[in-house]
Order: sequence, then C-alpha cells, then structure tokens
Amino acid sequence: MGVNSVTLVGRAGRDPEVRYFESGSVVANLTLAVNRRSRDDEPDWFNLEIWGKQAQVAADYVKKGSLLGIIGSFKLDRWTDRTTGEERTKPVVRVDRLELLGSKRDADQGAYDDGGGAGGGFGGGGYGGGFGGGEPSSEEVPF
Repeated sequence: MGVNSVTLVGRAGRDPEVRYFESGSVVANLTLAVNRRSRDDEPDWFNLEIWGKQAQVAADYVKKGSLLGIIGSFKLDRWTDRTTGEERTKPVVRVDRLELLGSKRDADQGAYDDGGGAGGGFGGGGYGGGFGGGEPSSEEVPF
C-alpha cells in the first residue's frame, strides 16, 4: 500500500487557465509558488490541475498572487513531443481540495492576506483569511 498525498500553501503564479468540455466538465490549470523558509531561497513551483466545481471556484476567484491552500496527489502527465517525437513528462498536482486563504478584500483588490476572516480547513482559511500574520514583504513574494 502506498500513500500519494500533497498539502501545499502558496500563492498563485498566474491566473487560472480554464477549459470547458462538451461533456460539461471543467478544468483549471495554474502554477503555485511555495516559499522556502529562508528569504534568500527561490520558491518551489508546482503545476496544479483542478477539476469540477472547484475548478469553477478557481476560475471565478483565483487571481495571480492569491493565497491558496491545496490538498491533492502527484501525477505525471505524459505526452509525445510533436516536433521531436520524444516522450515528455511533467509532474502535476491533481487538486482534491482547494481553499482560498486570503480575505475578501484580497480577492477584490488583489492585496495580500491580512490575517483576518472566518475559520476554515487550513487553520482558518476557506473564503476568509486567518492563515497569515500580516502582509508579506516584497522579498517574500516570488513575483
């Protein structure tokens, strides 16, 4: 038996790229920057894939810089490069749970987490704040 579980908290690196299918399915793809403990270290970047209702939430509310908490699993996307014919792979986190950790003010103004708001799954997240301790300095934000 194996365990494939990923829990991340970070900031959206770009607005979600959303696709709607004839079947009614929806998928959102975006990147997530997760800062290291040291301000001198570069952030780790993760490719996220979000399906269904949570993809629609991402489409409606997530913008570049939004503070997000996710729970999901790793998968490896595989495809053949059309120009070289080589097999390519890309690690992706398939998101099972998406939490918007910033405050409503963040969503409205594109500001950073002010630490206020209602409780939720990631230690106070949900659609409110509660996860941070004030605005990060410009050195902490990877973009």
